Amino acid sequence: MTQVTDREARGGSATAVPSATSPAPAGRTGTPRTARPQVGRSSDERRRRRRSAWTGLALVAAPVLVVVLFVGVPVVNAGLFSLGSTGGLNQALADIGQDTVHGFSFAVYGALLGDPVFRRDLVATLGVTALSTGLTVALAVVVAVALRLRGGVVGSALSVLSVVPIFVPVVIASWSVLTFTDGQGFVRSLGAQVGLDLPVWGYTLVAVVFGSVWTSLPFAVLMIAGALQGVPDALVDAARDAGAGTWRVVWRVLLPMASTPLVVATTFTVIGVLGSYTVPYFTGPNAPSMLGVDIAKYFQAYDRPQQSTAMAFVVFAFAAAASVFYIRSTVRANARELGKGPR
Repeated sequence: MTQVTDREARGGSATAVPSATSPAPAGRTGTPRTARPQVGRSSDERRRRRRSAWTGLALVAAPVLVVVLFVGVPVVNAGLFSLGSTGGLNQALADIGQDTVHGFSFAVYGALLGDPVFRRDLVATLGVTALSTGLTVALAVVVAVALRLRGGVVGSALSVLSVVPIFVPVVIASWSVLTFTDGQGFVRSLGAQVGLDLPVWGYTLVAVVFGSVWTSLPFAVLMIAGALQGVPDALVDAARDAGAGTWRVVWRVLLPMASTPLVVATTFTVIGVLGSYTVPYFTGPNAPSMLGVDIAKYFQAYDRPQQSTAMAFVVFAFAAAASVFYIRSTVRANARELGKGPR
């Protein structure tokens, strides 16, 4: 009691609670403290960011330099050579080549487009590319849909058979297609057993289409099947509950969800067939021939490197046109993922 009375006499509280007139501890009052300068911290942050940026540039400098030196410079140099630049790195080819055009001009391209043989081969190349791409994507969709909706032994067997060609070298596959379709091949022999005179497709553009589909199918199946496997089961079940049949489920649900992989598979098939050499060289006819074979002939057999370079850029132009669809599809898909595009 004496201690409480003494505390009250001094103005304290009997309950040991500070009085209203007691000064609050530092840092707990309503008066804001004076902010310390952040100059040192911001300068350190800027230095760290610059160091990080230079580190990133150093990491990508080596591969970019390799691409520039071994891809960019040769492409630019070849393009200049096809336009008549015959000096510098192109001097040797200009000296040994025949019918070389000197001086900047489009004369080489004009001569090629005016050549009926080149136009015939260009049409044949585009036709084989379109037909092979259509068959490849169609077969890949059939296999992917069977694997997604049916599964079981049939789907697994189709997927395995469609992926097997990826492990077969293109040279062996080309010879297999040729022995399958030529005059003494499997097709003719099987037809002879039942009294049928089946056509000979060896050394024709039909054999080129067979070989192109064989070599292009595995990649397309892997792309499209992987995309369809990622479609949620809830969407498929909801469509079926609404009365949709298999065809409508495929057309309205599965294929729209796999639009980007479909475009990727189509684009890479077009580019692969457009510039192919091994399959048309082993299985195709002498005339008309694919442009990939023509490029090799003009460079090696005809000793006309400038014309073969111009042909290569014609093929590149069509491949670049096909890649536009791939780039647009990829950009739209990335924009949707980031929430910036239409959903």
